[in-house]
Amino acid sequence: MDKIYNNRWFLLLFISITWGSSFILIKKSLLVFTPYEIGAIRVLGSGLILAAIGIPALLKMGKNNLLWVIIAGFFGNFLPMFLFPIAQTQVSSSLAGILDSLVPIFILAFGFLLFGIKSKITQVIGAIIGFIGAASLIFFSEGNSENSQFGYAMLIILGGASYAVNSLIVKEKLPQLNAVKLTAAVYSFWAIPSGIILYFTGMIQNFEMQPTYIEPMIYMSFLTIFGTAIAMLLYFKLIQKTSAVFASISSYLLPVVAIIWGILDGEEFTFWYIIGGALISIGIYLIREKKALTVTTTKH
Repeated sequence: MDKIYNNRWFLLLFISITWGSSFILIKKSLLVFTPYEIGAIRVLGSGLILAAIGIPALLKMGKNNLLWVIIAGFFGNFLPMFLFPIAQTQVSSSLAGILDSLVPIFILAFGFLLFGIKSKITQVIGAIIGFIGAASLIFFSEGNSENSQFGYAMLIILGGASYAVNSLIVKEKLPQLNAVKLTAAVYSFWAIPSGIILYFTGMIQNFEMQPTYIEPMIYMSFLTIFGTAIAMLLYFKLIQKTSAVFASISSYLLPVVAIIWGILDGEEFTFWYIIGGALISIGIYLIREKKALTVTTTKH
């Protein structure tokens, strides 16, 4: 079991399938929960599950590490948990999955801007191609139609950029921390503001169990336990074991999983999904050449 847990390809596949499925789980959860309830429940639930490990880890942590854990948690474990369900009130789960695959491109850009990680010209070209792909999806697909809005699609991109910042911080500033303790500490800290948000949604005070809640609550449970706590734990481990760029290879697989679930759920799959998704994939491929892996390892 330990051998599987330490296998980078197993971790990558598990993360890709789990996070690729999270978009359809968010969609199903939105049937009865608000975006703010979904975000708060995911973080608070994960914090409660991991509190026995997270609270002692926080108390023993040095001030410098604690600061970076809090910052990393905000960008990777708190803010995106609200951005994605808000966006998916207007954006399909398939499109959300495709746009989220921009994470490696943001890692490239922020890696240079924040940590001085240099890029080759082919990587820059790859980033440009990827953004063109994202723009085509937003402007020519549902992201710019009557059924959706440009701003909501941009929230998905903002969530991807947020994940990129989190990944770089984990690799560059927190490589020495145990992945389990890091994950537990992050969720234990951000569970507090999430609990406050959940209280002000009125859900805690006014919740009444109804038959229509059962199925969405099952989806929410899977989303919280597997798509949030466990997946993030394995993701942190994968980043520390390899690099932020290698971990972001999941961006190749994640949209495929999201699209399959979307089609099975009856979502429309348009021509622009193919064009935009292909351009993003080409951009990621150009970013991820062998020398790039070597450079960024000294760092989703």
